Amino acid sequence: KTALHHNFQTTCIYFFFSLGDITQKGYEKKRAKLLARYIPLIQGVDPSLQAENRVPGSSQATAGVSKQQKSRSTNSRDERFRSDVHTEAVQAALAKYKERKMPMPSKRRSVLVHSSVETYTPPDTSSASEDEGSLRRQGRISSTPFQSHSNVEPWLNRVIQGSSTSSSASSTSSHPGGKPAAASNTAPATTAATVLADLMVASVRGVPRGYSSSILETADGVPVNSRVSSKIQQLLNTLKRPKRPPLKEFFVDDFEELLEVQQPDPNQPKPEGNQVNVLKGEPLGVVTNWPPSLLAALQRWGTTQSKAPCLTALDTTGKAIYTLTYGKLWSRSLKLAYTLLNKLTTKNEPLLKPGDRVALVFPNSDPVMFMVAFYGCLLAELIPVPIEVPLTRKDAGSQQIGFLLGSCGVTLALTTDACQKGLPKAQTGEVVTFKGWPRLMWFVIDGKHLAKPAKDWHPQVRDASAETAYIEYKTSKEGSTVGITVSHASMLAHCHALTQACGYSEALLNSVMNRMHVISIPYALMKVNPLSWIQKVCSYKARVAVVKSRDMHWSLLAQRDQRDVSLSSLRMLIVADGANPWSISSCDAFLNVFQSRGLRPEVICPCASSSEALTVAIRRPSELGGPPPGKAVLSMNCLSFGVIRVDTEEKLSVLTVQDVGQIMPGASMCVVKVDGTPYLCKADEVGEICVNSGATGTAYFGLLGITKNVFEAIPVTAAGIPVSDQPFTRTGLLGFVGPDYLVFVVGKLDGLMTVSGRRHNADDVVATALAVEPMKFVYRGRIAVFSVPVLHDDRIVLVAEQRPDASEEDSFQWMSRVLQAIDSIHQVGVYCLALVPANTLPKAPLGGIHISETKQRFLEGALHPCNVLMCPHTCVTNLPKPRQKQPDVGPASMIVGNLVAGKRIAQASGRDVSQLEDNDQARKFLYLADVLQWRAQTTPDHPLFLLLNSKGTVASTASCIQLHKRAERVAVALMEKGRLNVGDHVALVYPPGVDLIATFYGCLYAGCVPITVRPPHPQNLATTLPTVKMIVEVSKSACILTTQAIMKLLRSKEAAAAVDIKTWPTILDTDDMPKKKLANVFRPTSPDMLAYLDFSVSTTGILAGVKMSHAATSALCRSIKLQCELYPSRQIAICLDPYCGLGFALWCLCSIYSGHQSILVPPLELESNVSLWLSAVSQYKVRVTFCSYSVMEICTKGLGTQTDALRGVNLSCVRTCMVVAEERPRITLTQSFSKLFKDLGLSARAVSTTFGCRVNVAICLQGTAGPDPTTVYVDMRALRHDRVRLVERGSPHSLPLMESGKILPGVKVIIAHTETKGPLGDSHLGEIWVSSPHNATGYYTVYGEEALHADHFTARLSFGDTQTVWARTGYLGFLRRTELTDASGERHDALYVVGSLDETLELRGMRYHPIDIETSVIRAHKSIAECAVFTWTNLLVVVVELEGSEQEALDLVALVTNVVLEEHYLIVGVVVIVDPGVIPINSRGEKQRMHLRDGFLADQLDPIYVAYNM
Repeated sequence: KTALHHNFQTTCIYFFFSLGDITQKGYEKKRAKLLARYIPLIQGVDPSLQAENRVPGSSQATAGVSKQQKSRSTNSRDERFRSDVHTEAVQAALAKYKERKMPMPSKRRSVLVHSSVETYTPPDTSSASEDEGSLRRQGRISSTPFQSHSNVEPWLNRVIQGSSTSSSASSTSSHPGGKPAAASNTAPATTAATVLADLMVASVRGVPRGYSSSILETADGVPVNSRVSSKIQQLLNTLKRPKRPPLKEFFVDDFEELLEVQQPDPNQPKPEGNQVNVLKGEPLGVVTNWPPSLLAALQRWGTTQSKAPCLTALDTTGKAIYTLTYGKLWSRSLKLAYTLLNKLTTKNEPLLKPGDRVALVFPNSDPVMFMVAFYGCLLAELIPVPIEVPLTRKDAGSQQIGFLLGSCGVTLALTTDACQKGLPKAQTGEVVTFKGWPRLMWFVIDGKHLAKPAKDWHPQVRDASAETAYIEYKTSKEGSTVGITVSHASMLAHCHALTQACGYSEALLNSVMNRMHVISIPYALMKVNPLSWIQKVCSYKARVAVVKSRDMHWSLLAQRDQRDVSLSSLRMLIVADGANPWSISSCDAFLNVFQSRGLRPEVICPCASSSEALTVAIRRPSELGGPPPGKAVLSMNCLSFGVIRVDTEEKLSVLTVQDVGQIMPGASMCVVKVDGTPYLCKADEVGEICVNSGATGTAYFGLLGITKNVFEAIPVTAAGIPVSDQPFTRTGLLGFVGPDYLVFVVGKLDGLMTVSGRRHNADDVVATALAVEPMKFVYRGRIAVFSVPVLHDDRIVLVAEQRPDASEEDSFQWMSRVLQAIDSIHQVGVYCLALVPANTLPKAPLGGIHISETKQRFLEGALHPCNVLMCPHTCVTNLPKPRQKQPDVGPASMIVGNLVAGKRIAQASGRDVSQLEDNDQARKFLYLADVLQWRAQTTPDHPLFLLLNSKGTVASTASCIQLHKRAERVAVALMEKGRLNVGDHVALVYPPGVDLIATFYGCLYAGCVPITVRPPHPQNLATTLPTVKMIVEVSKSACILTTQAIMKLLRSKEAAAAVDIKTWPTILDTDDMPKKKLANVFRPTSPDMLAYLDFSVSTTGILAGVKMSHAATSALCRSIKLQCELYPSRQIAICLDPYCGLGFALWCLCSIYSGHQSILVPPLELESNVSLWLSAVSQYKVRVTFCSYSVMEICTKGLGTQTDALRGVNLSCVRTCMVVAEERPRITLTQSFSKLFKDLGLSARAVSTTFGCRVNVAICLQGTAGPDPTTVYVDMRALRHDRVRLVERGSPHSLPLMESGKILPGVKVIIAHTETKGPLGDSHLGEIWVSSPHNATGYYTVYGEEALHADHFTARLSFGDTQTVWARTGYLGFLRRTELTDASGERHDALYVVGSLDETLELRGMRYHPIDIETSVIRAHKSIAECAVFTWTNLLVVVVELEGSEQEALDLVALVTNVVLEEHYLIVGVVVIVDPGVIPINSRGEKQRMHLRDGFLADQLDPIYVAYNM
């Protein structure tokens, strides 16, 4: 089938799923409709293809081969892993997938830094080509292919104009440098493809006109017309039948959530061969005249053959700059040895003594100096530690190198003049101390710095011993660096073995032993001229060449200059990284090209080596009689189980490996199990290769424990019998022994990733990823693959550098294809795929990727990717089983169960009000209006209120008589001006102050029902005024009382833009009222008459008014008076909003009833003076004060840094500071507040919280007497099952909960089951039900949901005490009997509030509280300022506020997903990253998650990035 036209590709993105087509019915139709518009864009398509609208799965499947031949010459990436065979396998695998749409992540334009502005139109169009309507095309264009671009233009312009006119203005302004949309009309070069691409990338701020995606409804019935919803729909479609193995059956205790343990698949392949015994290499031959040590050889050649060339160094142009002869090497090494031992002193002591370790810091382009330094150290009996040249203070992994140097006690570093000049310097001109490095002295070894040895000085050239000759460093998978010690004897044995294996008659060490001439080709030259090594082989008639696969591959790219070279002189082409499973493709490709230029196939000799064991195996040249080379085609699936099976039928997921020859002469080898005891493997089992020989490393320097494990392994048979009395060295190579005793290596231990019990090799995964359109997308083939532990299993992470010119859709398409390829070939899911801009991954010394540093950055959130795709749904298969509810457990059996278990039924009550005799004068009045009149008569000048302004001065006061008189005036105005009747509703729209209180009593005096309403914010009318209007309408207010300023605002032009101002009821201002006496104050006919309406918006966004009768109002005041011991002589400070709930009661009701003086601090004033509230508390020596969480947060954040503002503030007077809340107590906030102000005298016991809700605004208050609030730790996992299990502080999954104050007098509380309405025991989480004389009497209205809430105020238990009438609070909590005693001498019952029932998330059959997930997420990264979660169609959506640079945004996606998996066993569906302040918070400081959800679905959040986890 023909490949798709580019335009088509850029327009539609599909996900190919291997599980057949899993979409809804009618998908075919829908697809046909979708594609019909684009068919004309596909040039020259065969008409029969258009008829069936199937689309080829892979645009590369057929065109792949020819393309690769063409592109080879133009591209020069590092393609160590590319093999044509593999590419074809990947393409074939991709072709198997059916198309599937995947929602593309949306990204704000400013984040698209790496794309040039010119290629995009501004971000004002819909980013979703996924929504059918966003690109509505007229059916006018005929279905013939376009002849030229001229037909395209008019359509393009229509799209562009249509979208730009309807977009919001903000979209273009926030992106300086973006071109205005109209500019594209004139650009003749714009093609359909780029515009389609733009439509896809751009982020929506306004919705284009042609938009007609299906209208979705949110939970609250808000219609949503947005691309977000359709993307989520797509995400759900891709997740409908996720590919995961069926979960195993097991028993789940109600408490415990057991993680799924991977049960081995009974059909998985198992090794069946015999146990492989130890393999012995040929014995080392005896050589006459063999020098006793390497230094002896150097001395021999240096003195007898001084003119023989030893090493030729080339510069970057390929010219030989210097040839070191054996004579020169000997004399210069002598000079250096003499200088090091005799000329370097500190405090007249020699700096170095034999056995000290010295760092060798040389660039790889200067092998001559390195060789001199190396042998100079050996002659001086010093131990060289060669390391790479550090480039900056913070090189990747450089800290670990420093650690190694420190532990080796290195104080001196040898280097060259040029290299020393290039090192970073401090101000003093000295070389800087690199991060984590010890202090080093740098010594330059160029000739002029060396002293001539004294005549009588001769170095001791000893025989090779077991003493350490040099230390080679190695970095492990985790990033730690170890030094491997190699002894003199090992060096000698290694040379001997190599000499014999390679048949040398005459390498660095080996070359000295056999007087060879080595030509060193620096990495820099290879970069400039990849053919350089072949040209040198040709010109020097070299017989042996040592190369890496990469060098062979690079030389293939430079075909032009291959004509005049000949490789016929080569006897051995040693492939140094032959152990890399992908070297075979380089070898084959190289042979194909160069066989015609004299290269003989048998010359290619792959070898395997490791830092611990040096050379492990090498293929012998044919003249030495080695067996013919072997090749194995292995099943990737079997390999993942550690089993070798030659693959026959499934050609896609195979690994082709070549042998690395036979083991070294004089060595023994065996293959042992990777984990645990080194048992010998079976013949068809992959294990770690172990070697016993005199030529391996001897230890990890200074690390005895792991040395024993690695260098002193004793392999044992299945019966546990040791196979040898000699210890073996583990090589870190994974492989097996094939026919002819050939060694095959299939991977390295460092690259091993064990996922769900199967082993995958990082290099193999890299190769698969590279085979997916390698040329087009990945920058220089730079891909890192590693695993991270998440939820008790390894998860695969793939990070690639993308080319600078890659577009958003290219990257997304590439990512989705890589996922499919890896899934198909390795049968493993990739957990996270991240793309970073070119050249940003940390580099290893030779320019590769520093894997452990990349992994570290990923886990710390410092990788800064530009694209991320997480696929936790497919990878995470060990989640606990979803919980099944037991429907048949009724309330009666619950009670019986509790009684049998000895659990108390959870109920508690405050003190009995009727029994409390106190001198409460106000008790004799039924109505608050009567109390005010009585106080105005008996104590007219007693001050009730002091209102403070932001400067801390008194703005206004009110005594009993003043308040009474103002109330009278208001009542007169209501009757005369407002012409209101008894029972009419009046809205009071006032800023916090005495006016609000006076008008409230004015309404009571006139017999009207007051409703307090927060005034609209003048700067933010559009969002605040509609709420005012809604409350006025819903409460059926006949009149609005307010100030002149607010009255003007309500009728202003700006207000008209937000609401219909013609429909306001009568508005009266109370600024200048005539002084008139009220004829008579209204007296209600019964205490059950309505006193006032309390309107509030819940956190779930539901507006409701609650009816408070006169009886309930008086009972509320009495209860609070008793709990807080309030008398006329008391002062309390209130920093709360006065519009609803307990805040309203404390402002407007309690002072009148109890006669205490209230110091009123409007929270708004704290914005201009943070210390206002605390200064007032200190100034008036207040004992009792109330605040909200938002006030506490402002103080903690604002005053934590500026203690000057608090000079002279003393808080030792405070006995109780109560936070008024309708939520779970925020322990961390209250604790940090207490800690912060402890120095100002605030007692740690003073801070507590209250609990109230709509049905009863004051259920708990700490009060002045009674025990301190207690804190318990509960198991969060049990809580999800509605169970309460106490645990110790600090135990895993523990959640601290603080008691919400003491239950008020007259209040009874019980915990009831949310569904059966039966009473629960102490150990259960249930809904808190409350019965008390001050319960509200019912909803006046629940906006939009009247029927649902009928039983909120009149609930009865279904079992037990079925007579009492309770109100349901809508909050989940539990009761605990503590060891403390109450004032009454009884044991104290503590009430713990866990969270609002409406807010809980039902996921996987369990109940989650958003705050718990949010707390985990906020801890995940320092840049997360705030977080809110909600669910949408069973997906968990996490919204995160980013307080940092936008490039950190994508780092958060993986961290958020990880932490929620680890701590809550939940998979995040969507991660939304937004600016600070986007998560809406109400006046009580509670997050408005439902508003946020509606904003997200209606696309109003302007997110920085939205990631849809696949």
